Amino acid sequence: MKRIGVVGIVLKGDRSIALEMQKVLSEFADIIVGRMGVPREEANAIALIVEGSQERVSALTGRLGKFPELSVKSAMTTFEIE
Repeated sequence: MKRIGVVGIVLKGDRSIALEMQKVLSEFADIIVGRMGVPREEANAIALIVEGSQERVSALTGRLGKFPELSVKSAMTTFEIE
């Protein structure tokens, strides 16, 4: 079953990682239904609205969490959709 949730990403420090992050996000485009970014000098914030299985969302956050410049957190609802 699919669930709806939010993934928060904060990019700190070296912004050259943004291209690598974008590649990962493109690989998971099937579960990303919305995206908002807020550029800041000290850190960039990105919010993703996701719709997918818990396993697929965990795979996304796990891949992003491997980058030391990124801080990643997710929150999933208990509401299930088909």
